[in-house]
Amino acid sequence: MNKIEFGDCRKTMRKWKEQGIKAQTCVTSPPYYGLRDYGHNGQIGLEESPEQYVANMVEVFACVWDVLEDDGTLWLNLGDSYSAGGRGGGQEGSIQQGNKGSITGEVFGTWKVQGFRPKNLLGIPWRVALALQDWGWNLRQDIIWNKPNPMPESVTDRCTKAHEYIFLLSKSQKYYYDHESIKEESVDFEGTKKRYEKNFNAFNGGLETGAISRDNPTAKLEFDGQRNKRSVWTVNTKPYAGAHFAVFPEELIQPCILAGAPVGGIVLDPFMGSGTTAQVAQDLGRQYLGCELNPDYEPLQKKRLRQMSLEFV
Repeated sequence: MNKIEFGDCRKTMRKWKEQGIKAQTCVTSPPYYGLRDYGHNGQIGLEESPEQYVANMVEVFACVWDVLEDDGTLWLNLGDSYSAGGRGGGQEGSIQQGNKGSITGEVFGTWKVQGFRPKNLLGIPWRVALALQDWGWNLRQDIIWNKPNPMPESVTDRCTKAHEYIFLLSKSQKYYYDHESIKEESVDFEGTKKRYEKNFNAFNGGLETGAISRDNPTAKLEFDGQRNKRSVWTVNTKPYAGAHFAVFPEELIQPCILAGAPVGGIVLDPFMGSGTTAQVAQDLGRQYLGCELNPDYEPLQKKRLRQMSLEFV
């Protein structure tokens, strides 16, 4: 384990399947549809239509399925795209202009998409999530990544976008999920304490807390000041020196890894980029596996992981 292989992630994961490799969870953020061109053949994100992009996503995560444990999970972060009158920096949703083929990539921001009128939100995250559900994944939850410091936009006929989605999907109905590891502090200690310690029956609020079940409907537990993690995560965007702007914030990945894999478990990222998922997995005592199409990321990955003995293929 603890290696990153360069090339098409689908080919890499098919090889891992033949080798019998299994990860506990996958935490990843694929290239967004129509956002930038990295100048590499076979790259995902520049398909002619949203349908083709979704089909490629389904193929990628079918490969992820094959290298996940039966009780494994997928945490998928995706942002959305707009249809507009053409490609190029400065249009609605465009953030920066870089060099084609570089780590930053040439930013399109918005482009004209067949079948969509200009200025239409494409709904890419939900198209992908529902396609994965149709394929066989269990779509367990949509988590909102609330960005207090979103990228500024010059649009004047809609709100500035300040959120993205993280979808939690699983292979099985019962899967590994350590909810205790990601609990958060209660914002209403006294009120929650009273509700928590009250006797509930099997059809009352105890079922919401998870502390009381139908098998134990009259349990009464001491409130410890923590609550189950909510589905809106407020995390600032944070650039990483030398990488493109869309680097995963470490604080966004941490709960996914803590809940998704035990200590020593394997965390997979088929779109490893600058290596954030690997670094966070390593910091939390987990192992990692990664794929990356763009070899320009290798120096960043090695720098972040601070391990000269890592196997980079």
